Amino acid sequence: MKTMEDLGDVAGLRVLVRSDLNVPIKGDEIGDDGRIRASLPTLLTLAKAGAKVIVTAHLGRPKGTANPEFTLAPVARRLGELLQPEGVTVRFATDVTGESAQEAVQELDEGEVLLLENVRYDPREESKDEAERGALADELAGLADLFVSDGFGVVHRKQASVYDVARKLPHAAGGLVLAEVEVLKKLTESPERPYVVVLGGAKVSDKLAVIDNLLAKADKLLIGGGMVFTFLKAQGHEVGKSLLEEDQLDTVKGYLDAAKAKGVEIVLPTDIVVAPEFKADAPATVVAADAIPADQLGLDIGPESGQAFAAEIAAAKTVFWNGPMGVFEMAAFAGGTKAVAKALTEVDGLSVVGGGDSAAAVRQLGFADDQFGHISTGGGASLEYLEGKELPGLAVLEEE
Repeated sequence: MKTMEDLGDVAGLRVLVRSDLNVPIKGDEIGDDGRIRASLPTLLTLAKAGAKVIVTAHLGRPKGTANPEFTLAPVARRLGELLQPEGVTVRFATDVTGESAQEAVQELDEGEVLLLENVRYDPREESKDEAERGALADELAGLADLFVSDGFGVVHRKQASVYDVARKLPHAAGGLVLAEVEVLKKLTESPERPYVVVLGGAKVSDKLAVIDNLLAKADKLLIGGGMVFTFLKAQGHEVGKSLLEEDQLDTVKGYLDAAKAKGVEIVLPTDIVVAPEFKADAPATVVAADAIPADQLGLDIGPESGQAFAAEIAAAKTVFWNGPMGVFEMAAFAGGTKAVAKALTEVDGLSVVGGGDSAAAVRQLGFADDQFGHISTGGGASLEYLEGKELPGLAVLEEE
């Protein structure tokens, strides 16, 4: 995989960068700018080398139409605020490859950054038709001389701005993509042991393939979040009104048997924080994991389980965590996620927060990025890599 150094002198050249700037926005307010900050080193490297930097990115799911709810204008402003101290000007084009984009590219000076409007405004970006994607990729490539892929959160997507454009221009991986791949290789090829994986989030069905693959690699799997209730039910326990995937019970039983056969320990909570309804002010109580009342639903792992999970993490040399332990957005149900996050900050080895909700959770709960070994910018991409899948956006970078 080529690096930016392999592209040679970029001064005066137009470099198209696919970044992942898909951040949570309400109105004009950005809730978590972690992905914007993660994109800065690559953009700065190119700008300081005298390139004319053109950034393409997406926000949300506008489904191929120009919906103002998903404009990247607030992201352009934030990018400008972050790059201004470095003397870098950020411009914004109000379309993807149209008149505004073309004029802005012509006016772009060396060392400046131009952000194009949400690439998913164009239906061809996510088209299953290769010719349609190729046509958009041609237009994007027409704006630039070189392509740098730096949006790790989208490398598992075969999309025009991720995959097809890399086939149209001399290309390289950006610093963020290279850093993510380096960490994921450590997790899959040569993890220092003990290797503990912590999985949470709502649905076990979202994590089936990764559990399958990690049973052959990890020493212990700690299971929390909404997915834990399918595991508890598979063991024969009642789960009340908790989230449950009945259709996955046999699969989960199979995992429990396979783990035992391989000597991998699956650690489940011993206590659960429950409430009668899914509300921030619902009365919360702690019950044993095997005694959840019929009229209650589990919304977090309990304090005893939080301590037990933290002890398992503390004893590990490598930890990968994906998915919150409970409904961390509500204070009464954030304790388990906070316990896991704190434990990860104290790991004597490599601690990896696997993007998505986990990354949002650690920041919302007051932890700083540099307290962890690595915070991934790509939840889905990280999981697919750990599943052993080929990611199209990485595979294409290895083509000449």
